[in-house]
Amino acid sequence: QVQLVESGGGLVQTGGSLRLSCAASGRTFSSVAMGWFRQAPGLEREFVGSISRSFGSIRYADSVKGRFTISRDNAKSTVYLQMNSLKPEDTAVYYCAASPNVGVLWRTYEYDYWGQGTQVTVSS
Repeated sequence: QVQLVESGGGLVQTGGSLRLSCAASGRTFSSVAMGWFRQAPGLEREFVGSISRSFGSIRYADSVKGRFTISRDNAKSTVYLQMNSLKPEDTAVYYCAASPNVGVLWRTYEYDYWGQGTQVTVSS
């Protein structure tokens, strides 16, 4: 079992920045791949970025490339999502997820554990 707790969401103006954190517990952090997803009202949950459990391989959705950065600190059992140049269309509930599977995972069904989500609102 892995427990995940997100933090760092909030209200920001267009062009602003936020850093989301996701603290994990219950399993050796370096043994899980981590991902960030988001879900806007009325829409399906979509992939944002992920980082593998080893070697730190990273993948991003096209919509956030060049603006968002995912990183992990295995000593702190935490994964981060630095979000810059935010746009109104980035408004959503952001979820972190964990998976024991190998690779850079980007599909929701590849993840076994999910946090409760944190709201990000970008005003225009």
